[in-house]
Amino acid sequence: MTIKILIVYFSRHGATADMAQHIARGVEAVAGAEALLRTVPDVSALCEKTAERIPAHGAVYATLDDLANCDGLALGSPTHFGNMAAPLKYFIDGTTEVWFSGALTGKPAGVFTSTGSLHGGQESTLLSMMLPLLHHGMLVLGVPYSESALRETTSGGTPYGPSHLSSEHGQLTEHEKTLCRALGTRLAKTAQRLKQS
Repeated sequence: MTIKILIVYFSRHGATADMAQHIARGVEAVAGAEALLRTVPDVSALCEKTAERIPAHGAVYATLDDLANCDGLALGSPTHFGNMAAPLKYFIDGTTEVWFSGALTGKPAGVFTSTGSLHGGQESTLLSMMLPLLHHGMLVLGVPYSESALRETTSGGTPYGPSHLSSEHGQLTEHEKTLCRALGTRLAKTAQRLKQS
């Protein structure tokens, strides 16, 4: 039995994309689990912005079919004033069809974020990303304190989901990478148990 964990993120400067890669490694550390990395196009405040069907680099764009056919989901965004970035919110706002179908109901989900300042609203961003997941009927997972990296980190990391503090550390710290992988593994193992039952 193969399970697919969809990792949908928006990343402007690369840190959130790096986190997504580590979550994918955590997913694929579980036998029979596959990580699907997807991004979302940027949006414009001035007019409707159109994007090429396939990005020039990085992950391909997420589709509603990706959502409907996944066994679990991780959402990632940089922190923008204590909230998820507009491109990810724009994508989520277009998922009504998936919501009506109930395709995500009962599936595990988690969230992750990167921010440029210590008190930039990481936890409120993570909570803002959880809200639509709850409306979709998903089972929201965090990172438990049984993960020692959560107790030891001096950079990013919360029980609500992995976080990264880019202003202090630039690259992800070892603790931040560990917490990303822990979320991926937890999503994959939970999705397997749910699919088996």
